[in-house]
Amino acid sequence: MWHVLVDRAARLAGGVHQTWRRSLQLRVVTITLVASSLLVGGFAYVIADKITGILVENAQNDVLARLRNGSEYAGKQLRTFNQPAEAQLQDTIDGTVNYLAGGDPAQTSGVVVAITADRHAGIIEARTSPVTDLGPLISPEMRAKVADGWVSHQIRTGTLGGQRTKYLVYGSPVPTGFGQVELYYLVPLARQDATAADARATVVATGVALVLLLGLLAALVTRLVVTPVRVAARTAQRLSAGLLDQRMVVNGEDDLALLAASFNQMATNLQRQILRLEEMSRLQRRFTSDVSHELRTPLTTVRMAADLIFAERDEFEPAVARSAELLQAELDRFEELLTDLLEISRFDAGFAMLDAEPTDLVPVVHRVAERLAGLAERVGVAVELDVPSTPVIAEVDPRRVERVLRNLIGNAVEHGEAKPVLITLGMDQSAVAITVRDHGVGLKPGEEKLVFNRFWRADPSRARQTGGTGLGLSISLEDARLHGGWLEAWGAPGQGAQFRLTLPARAGDRLTTSPLRLVPADAALPFGGPRQGGLLAISSGSPGALVIGPAEGGDRAEVTS
Repeated sequence: MWHVLVDRAARLAGGVHQTWRRSLQLRVVTITLVASSLLVGGFAYVIADKITGILVENAQNDVLARLRNGSEYAGKQLRTFNQPAEAQLQDTIDGTVNYLAGGDPAQTSGVVVAITADRHAGIIEARTSPVTDLGPLISPEMRAKVADGWVSHQIRTGTLGGQRTKYLVYGSPVPTGFGQVELYYLVPLARQDATAADARATVVATGVALVLLLGLLAALVTRLVVTPVRVAARTAQRLSAGLLDQRMVVNGEDDLALLAASFNQMATNLQRQILRLEEMSRLQRRFTSDVSHELRTPLTTVRMAADLIFAERDEFEPAVARSAELLQAELDRFEELLTDLLEISRFDAGFAMLDAEPTDLVPVVHRVAERLAGLAERVGVAVELDVPSTPVIAEVDPRRVERVLRNLIGNAVEHGEAKPVLITLGMDQSAVAITVRDHGVGLKPGEEKLVFNRFWRADPSRARQTGGTGLGLSISLEDARLHGGWLEAWGAPGQGAQFRLTLPARAGDRLTTSPLRLVPADAALPFGGPRQGGLLAISSGSPGALVIGPAEGGDRAEVTS
């Protein structure tokens, strides 16, 4: 039960936190309510305290006036006595008390009067009061102060009519012919307390109503402001989703209407620009496709003539024979460029189709390596294969996979700097992967994303052995995406590069992991050590790879997400 309660509380807190972060209106209303509550609460406290102080001050002034009059009257009545033991003294005291109390003690409008004398003088206390015990109401400190000839007051609590009531007590000395008598007025503050309570309740109710009104007003104002912003956000989301005809409704001529009009104008301009760019892109793709197709016919004618000349080159002079060889090589390169342009145009037009079938990738890898063996031998690069002895079956398009491998291995051989190139094939239950590792110049930070751009070269000034078109890796990336796979690159200056092709074992499945690691095991430690090297390479369309290290013994981990 405790775990369930904690889990529910955590979910509730998470929901509240998420709502707080996402709702501007909630934050504004909450801040308004809190600030107004503090402000109104402070004012309410000050006003209630002021009202209570005024009521107490009025009661004090009233009792003080009565006390002065009562002291003068009692003094006149008691000055005629010289001895405290005179027979009529007690009757005079009782009569004076009754007169000052207003006759009936129980109907004194809440005023209680008591006269007392020094106990050593033999005078007994005389009181007209429903208060049963004056001890809690008249403290010894107050009596001592009055006995010293001072007027004193205090607020005490006593019993009146069976209920404990707060009293305002005033005491004053009354000089007589036989000594000093003390006169006390005790006024219950029940009416003042009730009035103060009513005032506090009124102030609190008014404050609560004011806070709620401010909260409602803040909600309405923020709604007026937030609603157009939310509409703008939804409209922007629809625009980003491709619905370019979405617009905001313009109402009025205020700032929000200006915002909506400006947003609509921006959307119109964006739509116009996007349509223009799409049209230009369409025309460019059509131009590329048309030119590529149109060049096929003259290229075929030139190819036939070049083949005849190339076949008879031994009968020509050396300069002419060399020209025939150059012509044949450039025609081969030109034909390869046309083929790549046609393939790119099919990808751009969305006409590329995947002809997947169960294929054993082991002979595919061997076949591509054998075809590039002559190139590797000319540049002095050894091609090493690390493939399983058993078949590796996957539902792929063998023509496209072979083209990807041809591009990857050809680039590795070209940039291998006469060092071995390793080709590795791996498989698990859901995917197959092929890595091509070279130990050449490598890639600089950030270039692992650029290698898949069209016509991009890391160093255009380098002498090229293969005469590539600059479209091979772009086409390879599109082939990998068409399979639903990944084509990723890793590289570091001086450590070479590694490309990894990951394809789902069954056509249409979604990839989550790769059987082979992207960063090779022999890469230098990225955080120091005897060799300094690059850290990470990620290609577009891949989930990414992160190198964590160094650990003990140079171990490193790769996290793919």
